[in-house]
Amino acid sequence: MTRWTPESWRTKTALHMPADYPDPKALAAVEDELRALPPLVFAGEARRLTSKLAQVERGEAFLLQGGDCAESFKEFSTDNIRDTFRLILQMAVVLTFAGRKPVVKVGRIAGQFAKPRSSPLEEIDGVELPSYRGDIINGMGFTPEERAPDPQRLIRAYNQSASTLNLLRAFAGGGYADLYNIHRWTLGFAGDNAAGAQYRELADKITEALAFMEAVGVTPESHPDLSRVEVFTSHEALLLNVESALTRLDGGSGEWFDTSAHMLWIGERTRQLDGAHVEFMKGIRNPIGVKCGPTMTADDLLPLIDALNPDNVSGRLTLIGRFGHDKVGERLPKLMREVKASGRKVIWSIDPMHGNTLKAGNGYKTRPFDRILGEVRTFIDVAEAEGVHPGGVHLEMTGQNVTECIGGAQAVTEDDLSNRYHTHCDPRLNADQALELAFLVAERLKSGRISRSKAA
Repeated sequence: MTRWTPESWRTKTALHMPADYPDPKALAAVEDELRALPPLVFAGEARRLTSKLAQVERGEAFLLQGGDCAESFKEFSTDNIRDTFRLILQMAVVLTFAGRKPVVKVGRIAGQFAKPRSSPLEEIDGVELPSYRGDIINGMGFTPEERAPDPQRLIRAYNQSASTLNLLRAFAGGGYADLYNIHRWTLGFAGDNAAGAQYRELADKITEALAFMEAVGVTPESHPDLSRVEVFTSHEALLLNVESALTRLDGGSGEWFDTSAHMLWIGERTRQLDGAHVEFMKGIRNPIGVKCGPTMTADDLLPLIDALNPDNVSGRLTLIGRFGHDKVGERLPKLMREVKASGRKVIWSIDPMHGNTLKAGNGYKTRPFDRILGEVRTFIDVAEAEGVHPGGVHLEMTGQNVTECIGGAQAVTEDDLSNRYHTHCDPRLNADQALELAFLVAERLKSGRISRSKAA
């Protein structure tokens, strides 16, 4: 068997990676430059996330993973990073209170730039050019110059990721994440939202709990941990030349870590057992994920689990279902059943976004809120029926007030889509829709918790 190295993936077939860089030598020079740059995250942080995810695997915590479909250079700003960070914290507080379990917070942020595309080419008015693959590869403008892959974009993406991480660390530890602040923001949502009464009951209970804590002296001043949070970073490991260039040997343990993010995942299109992406992920010790779509069978999944987590390490592997609201109830039970029966330790999470995309009558790509919610609810139903912990949700969302997904309490319609459709790739839940989803999922988790306690 070939010995694993950060570059051993190059002996395998690598799908959905651009092979049309005009100057391969310039690309190689940029890869060398990345190898010399500092790590974005540290091995100890990735290990800490694995230990927290082990709690999720044991049913003692819940995973909230969310952020942009694809980060862009144009939308990069302090406000956008802050708003996404704030949204993750708000959702986590709601889910923690209702589920009575800690929430592990992982952003799709500080590296989620590249996207696999169904077609390598795009045609407009008879002109055919390479598809837009994310700002890390090429530009959105429909010109030959914009669509040509540019290796300097890899450096710009690294620098933006470093700036984003720097800001996230400051927000997480500098008092902005005060538990009382987070709840005040959420109260504003419950008061202003069209369906606010539906959420006010839960929000009021959180208010009472915080008031009690304050009365007995548990405040951010007396307990500084109430002003600090841990938010980890993640992205799809698509561009293996970038991932391998940022992979470092941890001197303390002798293990390899991809220092581009705390957690990486393989997409539905790149999970081939004999492919380059699986080969790369085998060797890094970060916690990793695999997207599982409607074509996935147990015969596909079990060997994949064994390849990626041969030592059956708790917290190492998250299976992220992405079936669609109409297929999850049919496809997921058998997978959960087979994995559970085999004794393999995995976290089950649900991505209710990718299987629920459709084209609106006016040509915009969108996702209906009720289908997104429906897939999450069915996921929880199936998990409980199979005796499996419904471990988490994986969402494409933004802290901005965009109009990209239809429905929700705001009742975004197809006609509204053109108002603030800003995504560089797929439609995202806006801040209100994401928080509404958190409240509704929280209620479902709470009802499951109450049912289990009564049965006991």
